[in-house]
Amino acid sequence: MAAAEEPGADADDATLERLLQALRATRDAISGVLLGQEKVVEQLLVALIAGGHVLLEGPPGVGKTLLVKTLGQATGLGFARIQFTPDLMPADITGSMVLIPGEDGRSRLEFQKGPVFTQLLLADEINRSTPRTQSALLEAMQERTISAAGRSMPLPQPFFVLATQNPIEMEGTYSLPEAQIDRFLFRIDIAYPSEETLARILSATTGSAQPEVVQALRPDDIVELQSIVRSVPVAEHVRRSVARLGLATQPGSDIASASVRRFLRFGLSPRGAQAIIMSAKANALFAGRYNVAFDDLRAVLLPATRHRIHLNYEGVAEGVSLETLILETFEQCVRKVS
Repeated sequence: MAAAEEPGADADDATLERLLQALRATRDAISGVLLGQEKVVEQLLVALIAGGHVLLEGPPGVGKTLLVKTLGQATGLGFARIQFTPDLMPADITGSMVLIPGEDGRSRLEFQKGPVFTQLLLADEINRSTPRTQSALLEAMQERTISAAGRSMPLPQPFFVLATQNPIEMEGTYSLPEAQIDRFLFRIDIAYPSEETLARILSATTGSAQPEVVQALRPDDIVELQSIVRSVPVAEHVRRSVARLGLATQPGSDIASASVRRFLRFGLSPRGAQAIIMSAKANALFAGRYNVAFDDLRAVLLPATRHRIHLNYEGVAEGVSLETLILETFEQCVRKVS
């Protein structure tokens, strides 16, 4: 491996190989518990080493919470869960000032940290809380800090938010604002399992033996992998295809197709384009390659964009497939820059 192509100037070949083996062992350990969701597990780990957050969406009972708990066991990350409800307050997430009695009989004000001060945060049913409470996570997700009691406090590293939504039961929910949705690197959809997979799940989960999760990664390993991912090179024509995609999904753009102009309400944000590049770097590294190819972009394209690009009313009424439109637009962009 040439030095110019080697990701992570501070990571030698042996260290990099050890980290990648640990990452793959983590994937296998989680997949051994969450049966039939190998692609979901891999996308989750790509997002983790890319340094982003994930929005998990799927019907109840398909293993969203189990996935997050198993990830915590397999990585050794400090874990906290917040069950979002309509009466949840921002201070229930970030923490608040409390009176602490002293030995001298006098009380003092002290900041008591909330559950957000962790490494792996499960925001369960995030769309059940009010927008004010949802926004309490914005600073944490973007800046990795919490501002309270007149000071800014850093969160533990790595800091990884996994939020879940139930797309079926929408009564009593509050849609996430676009500004917050854009903070999620990926939206991963967890589908209902096939008949064969469901039979395996029933066999594995209704008996006396339960699978053990062996920890393969450490939190420090994740921080190091996140640093290495940033140094994975991207060729100019590969990067330009993502830049062109950003413009091609804007309905008012000169290069937008007739379908985009007719059916899209708004397209990919610059943060979304950054998300594609960062997650493609992580995908390439996960696969043991040290530069980003178009196949890496294709692998992360839908989870990185399906929550950022939106159909307009006509697109919804006509039953247009958003994912098909995104894929077709991307392939057109690739042909233009290749």
